[in-house]
Amino acid sequence: MPMLNRDGVNLYYEVQGAGPVILLTHGYSATSQMWAGQVEALSKDHTLVTWDMRGHGRSDYPEDQGLYSEEATVADMAALLDAVGAKSAIIGGLSLGGYMSLAFHRAHPERTEALLIIDTGPGYKKDEARDGWNANALKTAERYERDGLAVLTGGSAERRDARHRDATGLARAARGMLTQRDARVIESLPEIRVPSIVIVGADDTPFLAASDYMAAKIPGAQKVVIPNAGHAANIDQPEAFNRALLGFLDGLKARTSQPA
Repeated sequence: MPMLNRDGVNLYYEVQGAGPVILLTHGYSATSQMWAGQVEALSKDHTLVTWDMRGHGRSDYPEDQGLYSEEATVADMAALLDAVGAKSAIIGGLSLGGYMSLAFHRAHPERTEALLIIDTGPGYKKDEARDGWNANALKTAERYERDGLAVLTGGSAERRDARHRDATGLARAARGMLTQRDARVIESLPEIRVPSIVIVGADDTPFLAASDYMAAKIPGAQKVVIPNAGHAANIDQPEAFNRALLGFLDGLKARTSQPA
């Protein structure tokens, strides 16, 4: 079982396939297992790296609340690229994983070859809206502290199928990683200069407007709506999702193969 030690925190990750590197990050309270339906398709022509964020799945659940943050997660992602020998990669994720992918690009644009933004929001410009999001995140933490992993049964597909040792890491991750501090990520969207695709399930109502916003603000971004899919579009409709993603990746290959 491959583990990456990050200053005493062990992170579980898997590497499959060969070719250009794709780093996929799961959503909050999910695990890397949520990408099971994409492994075969993506690893044919790519090196696919999936992992469990701190506080999730088979990674460590440190007791120090200060070890859970956007900055720590972005640093974890950079360390994973180092571990597989990748100077840069195609960076993507779902929900919180998509937000962290945008945060990674903001911190490391030179290490980002393309962005896969899936059923995700980019954060908030207005403090009032961000405060509302954070209040819900803190309520989520309290629910995990009170009810444990039973909370997962009422979630979308990527959460219902997730396996965690206990709920302590999820509660800390909600307080430190799901909450947001500022508008830096959403304000960085117009500065993105890498090929980007925004994918959203047609029934993922809370993220439809956010997907429209990102597709409009990220220069040249593609947008794909997956019919009959909710928040876990890749699980709800894996064939349609994989087709959209592979079409985008084929476009990247065509672009890089063109003579200078």
